[in-house]
Amino acid sequence: MLKDEQIVWAIHQMEEDIGPVGPSLDSRTPFQYLVSVILSAQATDVSVNKVTPILFAKYPTPADLMNADISDVEQIIKSVGLFHNKARNIIKTARVVHEELNDIVPEARKGIMALPGAGRKTANVVLSDVFNQATFAVDTHVSAISKRLHFVDQKANPLQVEKKIVSVMPAEELHQAHHTMIEYGRKYSMKLDPSKETNALIIECDRLNEINEKEIAN
Repeated sequence: MLKDEQIVWAIHQMEEDIGPVGPSLDSRTPFQYLVSVILSAQATDVSVNKVTPILFAKYPTPADLMNADISDVEQIIKSVGLFHNKARNIIKTARVVHEELNDIVPEARKGIMALPGAGRKTANVVLSDVFNQATFAVDTHVSAISKRLHFVDQKANPLQVEKKIVSVMPAEELHQAHHTMIEYGRKYSMKLDPSKETNALIIECDRLNEINEKEIAN
């Protein structure tokens, strides 16, 4: 695997390639952003952004959404994967936020993770993008990159990937690193056979990993 300073270097190389990039989900309030992130699980941000303007125009607040007819919500978000479960979850979450939290989205990971449909990744995204906290969310792109570039072991789970990135990156750089890695994953395939690889950064990370493994073996 790569050394800590090599991981930081690799992420900075991605940032030079991708350029400035930030959140790609559309919303106007912390609650709407929370709902958008819940909807984005196993779905593209593009697909979510197509339905949320309609959803939020009709149900802009927690009080509005908690009283929504589930069939109507399902109809609005049906183009997003797992829309049956997501409709139930966002309605339930709206009720909790309105009735138990006075319409305020929690600013702690534990509080967000207690909401229906909101796991650790959702919590980290909301805390970083909405509340400017030093958290790092791991999606499929981030996980694939971290494994392909030898940041972590191939069997590493999302929490292990998260902890590794958080341990090596300065806290103030975590927000940018997350969005950069997502865009890098969208731009480049992380599944090519090493013998057919043309991406210069991946080739260099493969080389560094090979050197590191030889150092350990010796």
